[in-house]
Amino acid sequence: MNYIDQINEYILPEREELLKHPLYAKIKSIEDLNCFTEGHVYAVWDFMSLLKALQIELTCVSTPWFASDYPNTRYLINEIVLAEESDEYIDGSRLSHFEMYIDAMSTMGADCSKIFDFLDSIKQHQEIFKAINALKEDDRIKAFLKFSFDIIATKEPHKIASAFTFGREDLIPAMFTSILKEIQHNFPETDLSKFIYYFQRHIELDGDEHGPLAMQMIQELGSDEDSKWTDMKIVAKEALQKRIALWDAIHDNLLVEVEPFV
Repeated sequence: MNYIDQINEYILPEREELLKHPLYAKIKSIEDLNCFTEGHVYAVWDFMSLLKALQIELTCVSTPWFASDYPNTRYLINEIVLAEESDEYIDGSRLSHFEMYIDAMSTMGADCSKIFDFLDSIKQHQEIFKAINALKEDDRIKAFLKFSFDIIATKEPHKIASAFTFGREDLIPAMFTSILKEIQHNFPETDLSKFIYYFQRHIELDGDEHGPLAMQMIQELGSDEDSKWTDMKIVAKEALQKRIALWDAIHDNLLVEVEPFV
């Protein structure tokens, strides 16, 4: 069994829990969908931060320019950055996947004010962990964000790549397919074209292109160093555990929205 197979076996319980999470079945109205997006949007945003952290560590993004030590991996990560940061949108324009998600949320009437306020606080030079602590969201959402930025702060490419690949890219096609099926079943007469387009782009890119590219990156970064593969196993499992907790938080919030205490 190779190293990647070992990691996949190690994180299999968490993957199965995510793919069968009760959250998906709770999305039964446009209000539920809006509530889902208002919690999930933080994961869409910090995914981009994980990606840019990889680009910083694996390529050269400063001047004067020097070739990085990872010739194959810098190609892989730049390919992913190109699509994630400048993909073709439903109207033919070029947007990042985060901007697509925000536009889809706005079109559906979801509340984007909290994520905008959060980003504004960071743009005004508030330290990232202080901004997360000040965020008026479930503690599990904040823990999800903190984990991502703790991993980024290590500046260790193999750890960041593990969170990115096993916690995000490798999981997204199957996980988002489950969500998309629920959406199409529950809202057949509602115009969710932008939201569905976003999910379809992820399924297409991550399943056919980004997933395999990310696995190549993992293989190169791990090389034959047992300690790095051990680190990646630990990070991969914790990343999925944090995703489960995020889903739990959104699920619980849906129940509160539907069944408020009186």
